[in-house]
Amino acid sequence: VQLVESGGGLVQPGGSLRLSCAASAKAFSHSAMSWARQSPGKGLEWLSGIEPGGTTYSSHSAEGRFIISRDNAKNTVYLQMSNLKPEDTAVYHCALRRWETVVTDPGAYEYWGQGTQVTVSS
Repeated sequence: VQLVESGGGLVQPGGSLRLSCAASAKAFSHSAMSWARQSPGKGLEWLSGIEPGGTTYSSHSAEGRFIISRDNAKNTVYLQMSNLKPEDTAVYHCALRRWETVVTDPGAYEYWGQGTQVTVSS
């Protein structure tokens, strides 16, 4: 299984970005997907997850500003981020879990992408 993220970059505070994660797995449409991030000196932080049927879950950090979605026909999951803040600066990773239920423990996800850098700065 390969997961490839894209869409990161430099954005000003208050700006928006949409991250994409393309999966090679045929089982994508039956798998839970999540986004997590890692900032320098911090651990991996789970942000949002989405189940195959579209049910979504978000952490307190993500709720209200980040929206996760998926296109099972394209084997792709997205993270629409708005009102970005400097503290959102991190490497953002997508992850696949070979079960249909989202969990918030990053250790429960078997496959991870390499990540895409998001930098929020003026």
